[in-house]
Amino acid sequence: MSELNTPGANAPLSDWLQYLGDLHTSAIDLGLDRVAHVAKHGNLTKPAKTVITVAGTNGKGSTCAIIEAILLNAGYSVGVYSSPHLIRYNERVRINGQELDDERHTEAFAAIEALRGETSLSFFEYGTLAALWLFINNQVDVVVLEVGLGGRLDATNVVDHDVSVITSLAIDHVDWLGDDIEVIGFEKAGIFRSGKPAVCGQPEPPASVAAHADDIDAKLHQVGYQFDYSVHGDTWHWQCGAFDLCDLPVPNLPLANAATALMALGLSELDVSDENIVDGLRNVKLAGRMEKVSDAPLILMDVAHNPHSAAYLAGKLATLKEENNAKVHAVVAMLHDKDIAATIAQMSPVVDVWYPASLHGPRAADWHQIAAYLPAGVQGYESPVDAFIAARESLGWEGNILIVFGSFHTVGEVADHLAKEE
Repeated sequence: MSELNTPGANAPLSDWLQYLGDLHTSAIDLGLDRVAHVAKHGNLTKPAKTVITVAGTNGKGSTCAIIEAILLNAGYSVGVYSSPHLIRYNERVRINGQELDDERHTEAFAAIEALRGETSLSFFEYGTLAALWLFINNQVDVVVLEVGLGGRLDATNVVDHDVSVITSLAIDHVDWLGDDIEVIGFEKAGIFRSGKPAVCGQPEPPASVAAHADDIDAKLHQVGYQFDYSVHGDTWHWQCGAFDLCDLPVPNLPLANAATALMALGLSELDVSDENIVDGLRNVKLAGRMEKVSDAPLILMDVAHNPHSAAYLAGKLATLKEENNAKVHAVVAMLHDKDIAATIAQMSPVVDVWYPASLHGPRAADWHQIAAYLPAGVQGYESPVDAFIAARESLGWEGNILIVFGSFHTVGEVADHLAKEE
């Protein structure tokens, strides 16, 4: 650590990000001792009057975005911390729906550098503390935190939050969380707080979730029990006990996450009207989640990267395929520590033409690893961008559909390419 040159406060953001990446021995280092020490030293554990923390295998980003959109419509000042980013690090912190300039991030990193002393921090821990510092210095009313990995030992769990949310539960991040769904449930329920409300949007979750809530006297609200939702044509209905919201607009994000977000908001005691909810649902957007790149041909991008999220994506594509009488072309690139076989199996019934691509880096899968689960003779590509260019040229008539999926890295590389084309 002593050999590293600490960037100055006026150094480019790229220098700081390189420094953060080299500072610690591991990019992922679960545990709270180090990050909690710095957070308490800097009075960063309560970054706003109201804090909502969101964990889950899938749907965290969507749930955070829906909460953010509704609260902004209600007039609150809102800070959101999410990860990973698609193109720019700046995407990880939003204040009132906007990314911050590089200079604000470097200012925050310099502040954390002064606070940490000799305490070593991972890249994610450093970024989390910097986000908390930014929220405090911008005096936001509400902070929405997306858990990075797991929950109990994630850096975001040093925060004194008011509402805890689990969006979904499935087996993922096996190297870190294992393949026992009960253990995964316990790890994610580790964000629950004694005496405070908690929400679980996963139907019939592992018993460990409710058991942990009982053990610490968290006030658990479970979908299918304390709250529920149903679709009625082009609208949907949400209810909690005797309270009903009818004829809600269907957002361009999973309804399960919208229902979970509404329960979290209801428990937050924030002043939100029915009109705020309707407008927020109608206007919410999130990059990389069924994101439309073009209409003719229809090109979409989605960060689905495990069987659970791929199943949702496949369902959406099946509907679009039928409506447009189209063929679906798919660019896919994944990380090797994901369940490639099961993810491809979920997508295969709706995909007609495959374009597997290689990612690059220590966790990257080569396109041959993906092609092993595809029809024989499929051509592979050295990057998602190469695959995307080939797929776009091969689409044929404008009624066909192109989907780019498999990883944040996959969508990020293609999104960056498209931004440079403009």
